[in-house]
This record gives sequence, C-alpha cells and structure tokens, in this order.
Amino acid sequence: MGRLTTLELDQMTPEQREVADAIASGPRGGIRGPFNAWLRSPELASHGQQLGAYCRYGSSLPPNLSELAIILTGKHWTSQYEFYAHARLALAAGVSEAAVDAIRTGGTPAFEDEREQLIYDFVTEYLRTHRVSDAMYQRALDLIGERGVLDVVAIVGYYGLVSMTLNVFAVDLPEGVEPPLPE
Repeated sequence: MGRLTTLELDQMTPEQREVADAIASGPRGGIRGPFNAWLRSPELASHGQQLGAYCRYGSSLPPNLSELAIILTGKHWTSQYEFYAHARLALAAGVSEAAVDAIRTGGTPAFEDEREQLIYDFVTEYLRTHRVSDAMYQRALDLIGERGVLDVVAIVGYYGLVSMTLNVFAVDLPEGVEPPLPE
C-alpha cells in the first residue's frame, strides 16, 4: 500500500487543482506516478511536470533512445513503477524485447543500433561512476551531438527524481500488475 492517500479534486487547494488540471489535460492524461506526491507542493509539481514534458516529449532524442535511458534509470533505482510504466513504452518505441528483458534482470543487452548501444553504455557508466570518461563523452558527441548529451543527462536526472519519489512514497503498481524488477 502506498504511503500517501490519493488527493481528490475536492480536497485540493486552488493551486493544487490548477497544476492537476494542467497535468491531466496534457499528454499524460491523468495524475499518475510521482504527481500525487508532488502535488503536495504545487510549485514543485508544476516545475516537475514541465521538465518531465520536455524530457519525455520534447528532447532531441528519438523515443527509443529516451525510453532506453528512462528504463535504465528506473532499473538503477529499482523503481518498480517506473520500470513498469516505461518498459512498454520502450518496446513500443522499438527497443527490442530481449534488451528490455536483459535490463530488467540485470543482464547485459546486445544492441544492433549503435545509438542504443551508446545510450546503454553512457547511462550505465554515468549511473555507476557519477560521470563519464572523456572517451565516452566524445563517442556520445559523435553519435548524438552536444544537445543529445545534455538531453540524456536531463532525462537520467529527471527520472532519477521520479524514481526516488515513487520509491520513498511507495507508489503502488496498478492493481493486478506484478513487480517487474527482481528485488
């Protein structure tokens, strides 16, 4: 059971309701994931949802690369909800089922797409060492450009915050969904 009750519209302050309406009327279509927690601070929820909208819908990276970075981040934080929510999006964006399953179980996936391999290597190194080597940075510049590198860093940072929020507040998976990640 999650640690927070669901904020219902009739329980929200005007500020909370304004942000909730902005979230629900956008591409997300509802208040899920970290947003019930973040709405306790409407300003955080507003800024968080704007950064999230950029990271998910507006970055320079195509969906297969951004979703790959997201599931790697969710796996790193053992965020069951985050991995559940984005594994299917990664598959829909073209990341192979074998790669998603290898990430889920802690294996090392093989990629045919050199940019997917780059994202895997870059994010894995970044999360393991908290930086990337000069060689990795140059490889990333060569394959996804300066803005792409910045966007990967933003995506990993944002979804790290999302994953931590989901974990700390024990946000439940939808009813009937089994945790996808081994604990």
